[in-house]
Amino acid sequence: MAVALEAKNLTKKYGEVIAVDNVSLSVERGSLFGLLGPNGSGKTTMIKMLTGQTRPTSGSASVLGVDVIKDPVGVRGQVGIIPEQETPPSFLTAMEYLEFVAAVRKIPDIETKEDWWFDFLDFADKKNVLCKDLSRGTRQKLMFTQAFIHEPALALIDEPLINFDPIMQDVVKDYLAGYVKKGRTIFISTHILEVAEEICSGFAILHKGILLHTGPVAELTARGEHLPSFFLSLVRKDRHV
Repeated sequence: MAVALEAKNLTKKYGEVIAVDNVSLSVERGSLFGLLGPNGSGKTTMIKMLTGQTRPTSGSASVLGVDVIKDPVGVRGQVGIIPEQETPPSFLTAMEYLEFVAAVRKIPDIETKEDWWFDFLDFADKKNVLCKDLSRGTRQKLMFTQAFIHEPALALIDEPLINFDPIMQDVVKDYLAGYVKKGRTIFISTHILEVAEEICSGFAILHKGILLHTGPVAELTARGEHLPSFFLSLVRKDRHV
């Protein structure tokens, strides 16, 4: 099957601190892949490198066939991105922000798409509210919308359900599952293991910047194991090595 995303010996250092250490992984198109790890494990740094926001210290990566080091703008032009911290411009309204995204991405018929998303995520009453005055949950809805409104072949999401209430979490999980059924790919980073087990087809475990394991969730299920217990056993063992 075609590869949507591939990293080879990817490393990122900040001075003497190694945030990501020689990580190699591959994600097939049409999968919902979870990068799992405790806080500070290097997940956000991985997403920043894979989207060309942070240059790797060494190693290489390609996203949808585009080299993230040689053409980081080209990568960001093709994918959807939701950062860990939702940061829509404070001086724009929700609708103005989506119109700005549409202009940058050259999205046609933006009014129809905007209306669909405002209704789907239930925040049509906030379309004319300045982003700085939106609640954290509504800002998360807006950031989710900007990542998917152009229907990218690949979306990279840092903590996809953060700030969503249980009802909206269920709506978003269903949307993500339906999205990959259309042949598109989603790459999420999260430390919420139960969510990853529920929605992901494949996963990787990162701890202290080191890749401990990668594989399909179905392998664990076939052995009668659950992702949370498997994750904890690996991470706890690694802590005492």
